[in-house]
Amino acid sequence: MGKKSNAAVPNHQPPRPGDAPTPWQKLTYPIAQRYDREYRGQAFDLPAEVEAMAIFQDWASGKLQNQTASPFWDLYQPKKNQVWLDIGCGLSFLIYPWRDWNASFYGQDVSSFVCEVLRSRGPQLNSKLFKGVQLGGGHQLPYPDQSFDGIVATGWSGYFDVDYWAQVFPAMKRVLKPGGTVLLDIVNPANELAEDWAILETYLGAEVILQSLEEWHQQIKSWGGKIVKTREGKLFNLYLIRFPAVA
Repeated sequence: MGKKSNAAVPNHQPPRPGDAPTPWQKLTYPIAQRYDREYRGQAFDLPAEVEAMAIFQDWASGKLQNQTASPFWDLYQPKKNQVWLDIGCGLSFLIYPWRDWNASFYGQDVSSFVCEVLRSRGPQLNSKLFKGVQLGGGHQLPYPDQSFDGIVATGWSGYFDVDYWAQVFPAMKRVLKPGGTVLLDIVNPANELAEDWAILETYLGAEVILQSLEEWHQQIKSWGGKIVKTREGKLFNLYLIRFPAVA
């Protein structure tokens, strides 16, 4: 890996009693709670009208995951011996074909449950490729500069506004190797699922911000990114992004 960075350990935990929460704690902690509850199988208390929605029924049965997942490897597949970071990784190392790619995996997620499971099962699955997982958000990446050949950031862009992403993109650029790849998916507000998904997620505890794709494209460009490829999905559009000049 490259030279050491002074990046702080991500501040993702709830504030201690008497401490004022940081702006990023206010954003990331509700999302962490929402996913910890789902992964642990804990019940959500939702209004009857929400549970009557078709999208809730698909979510409760597990069908929604297949409609909203972004198979990033169809757009760009990690190469043998490359080093990748998956931000908002969920249980991807246990599910996606990292062993077939033979690429090293570093994970980061706001869910403590996800991190516990990956730390327990990842080394058992493949101790050579699994390099660990950090508990935290995408705005602070505690890795040396120019560490990764690629970064995956799928499934969580819609939870944060432009101010948060203005922190995330420089962090990703810093840890990417020159010419590295970012695979990012973005909610397309024009997709049929978008509005109902935003309603469902809000009731599950994670408010969604629906921002136009044009605004996203402008922001990616302003942060130095170049969109190389795009693939449309039922909820998210998947983007392959590169940064010609790595900070």
